[in-house]
Amino acid sequence: MQKIKNISIFIVCLLIILASSILFIGCGDNENRIRLNEVTHSIFYAPLYAAYNLGYFEDEGLDVTIESATGSDASMTALLSGSADIVLVGPETVVYSQGTQDSPVVFGQLTQKDGSFFVSRDDVQDFSIEDLRGTTIIGGRQGGMPAMTLEYIIEQAGLTIGTNTAAGEVNLRTDVSFPMIGSEFVTSGCEYCTLFEPTATNLEKEGNGYVLDAVGEFSGYLPYTVFATKQSFLEDKSEQAEKFLNAVYRGYQYIATQSSLKAAEALAPSFSGMSTEELQIAVEQYLSIDAWCSSPVMTEQSFQKMMEIINSTSDTQYSATYSELVDNTIASKIAG
Repeated sequence: MQKIKNISIFIVCLLIILASSILFIGCGDNENRIRLNEVTHSIFYAPLYAAYNLGYFEDEGLDVTIESATGSDASMTALLSGSADIVLVGPETVVYSQGTQDSPVVFGQLTQKDGSFFVSRDDVQDFSIEDLRGTTIIGGRQGGMPAMTLEYIIEQAGLTIGTNTAAGEVNLRTDVSFPMIGSEFVTSGCEYCTLFEPTATNLEKEGNGYVLDAVGEFSGYLPYTVFATKQSFLEDKSEQAEKFLNAVYRGYQYIATQSSLKAAEALAPSFSGMSTEELQIAVEQYLSIDAWCSSPVMTEQSFQKMMEIINSTSDTQYSATYSELVDNTIASKIAG
């Protein structure tokens, strides 16, 4: 009797192990699973969230998960370490990563202008870059696209960056990590900072500042946020990469052609802390400055402008080329 009992227990254990093994193999062998790591969570990336919430990824047969990082460097670390398949980052991070094994490449562009907003401690009317003279502004981490773009437009306006605000210099702070800019602005006494939505609107709602013009109005067109992945992923999973980018492109088309109300409703599940009206305003703001790419193709002209900004604001001179950094094979097919 004891022998039969022991055999029964053994069989049950064997079945449990077998079932677990099948389940593990099934999960690990999901060719259509894509782990996306985004540099931050922002309405600036609305086409991505529209695609996610409207089921466009599922339509393509993909199982997409989205994880937010605390900056492009953290996202790139996730990609290079293998914990992410695709990253949504500033293209400068791809430039910095050249030379690594299985180097990352850009295979689609999402935004074509700076998506941050000038936030002021006072309600500045008819804001211009000249208003920054003799003030301190928090502009993101050193080497990141937000800080470099801000430095570029300040210098293009003829102002000097330095710490002597009494002499009219603009003190551009780049010592604050991306997620801490809002809180540092509130507690530091600095006159200005730049923030993305929804952080900018939430800070104004709390009575801690005023949202002014979009930085993109001054910076003009440039490749600001892109989808990047390893060379090996494009080789091994080109079909999945194409389906992914096509779903995001459909998300853009929805945002661009539907009313701001419908766009806001599509985005709402991703931004539970914002009202429909606030989401509408953010969508309208980004549409008004033409922030989102109507084509996922990164052009060589925009690439060259990015390199100009990087090399004009950095102590290191980078020589990455368009052909090394960008693979438009999929993007060109989707754009038609």
